Amino acid sequence: MGTLGTNIWIFTAPAGPLDVLQMSGGGSAVETFVRFLSNGKFLGLLTLLFGIGLELQYRSAVRKGLAWPGRYLWRSALLLAEGTLHYILIFEFDVLMGYAVTAVIVAYLVGRSERAITGWMVGMGTLHAALVGLATAGLQAPATGGGASSLYTEGSWLDQVGLRLQYAALFRIELIFIVPMGVVLFLLGARLLRAGLFEERGARLRRRLVAVGLGAGVPLNLATSFAGPGWFVVDRYLLAPLVALGLLGLITTIVLGLRGAPGVVRRGLTNVGRAALSGYVFQNLVAGVLCYGWGLGLASRLDAYRPWWVPVAWAAICLLIMVLSSLWLRRFRRGPIETAWQWAYQAPFRRADAARAPERSGSRVRSTSG
Repeated sequence: MGTLGTNIWIFTAPAGPLDVLQMSGGGSAVETFVRFLSNGKFLGLLTLLFGIGLELQYRSAVRKGLAWPGRYLWRSALLLAEGTLHYILIFEFDVLMGYAVTAVIVAYLVGRSERAITGWMVGMGTLHAALVGLATAGLQAPATGGGASSLYTEGSWLDQVGLRLQYAALFRIELIFIVPMGVVLFLLGARLLRAGLFEERGARLRRRLVAVGLGAGVPLNLATSFAGPGWFVVDRYLLAPLVALGLLGLITTIVLGLRGAPGVVRRGLTNVGRAALSGYVFQNLVAGVLCYGWGLGLASRLDAYRPWWVPVAWAAICLLIMVLSSLWLRRFRRGPIETAWQWAYQAPFRRADAARAPERSGSRVRSTSG
């Protein structure tokens, strides 16, 4: 839902994703501020959470005595395949492909010494900062892009698929920033989990994250948001992840302080989380149907009402995702894509797991007898 807060501005622009590549920066002060609320922050938060998830899976493999990274590489391959399909069929700025590449790198690092992990974080962080600096220097030149393309207002779905295939290198250029940034944030997420971020002992850590991420990150991020398109890369890929750390600390503090049974909103958000992969793909599909010319074409029809109608579209799609995920999970354990994912993930290992099952059972019996 947070990533949609950024992507909805892409879908609702008449030029679609080409609006981002043109770096026109012609929005009003209100639009700039509303974009600031989500731009890059939930990409950073999602990246941290992927690192936390990787650490949990690493712990599970160690606990079960499984080889690492072992099956996790197959998981990453599935993520890459899904991200590729999502990119080709639905959305130019898919993040799953970048996460798949990052996950393979970090899988070989998460079990190493603290010194080695620190070295990789410093090295990749330096590379990321250098790339951001070079890109920012290049963006200081005046924009020379042409007018808005009519492909997203008048073209067919197949036309858009063809454009994504033809200009894959251009649309996938974000991976240059996502991979090194992702390595740092994946490893940082794993470290934060080990430091007790989600436990009572992590109260001091959470306060520090809030102080640095929100106290220092928000003013700096707000300044770059209004500084113009020349600072877009710093705004999205350098300062927004800092704010994401503050959000992680704040949200965790709030959730740990909640008492009583979950209400409607909390249950709805939890269900979105349980079907997050399905929700991520489906919300982009819904936004395409609403906004593009092969659907309802609202991007061109309601362009005169920007920026006011855009947050309304975001809220409506989020509400739809909450309702649908809640209804689905009343009957099924996992979301639709999660179900297919689980089947594909387990398929190559079913025979091996079946062969190990009697051995594990006997081991438990001997342990109980002892």
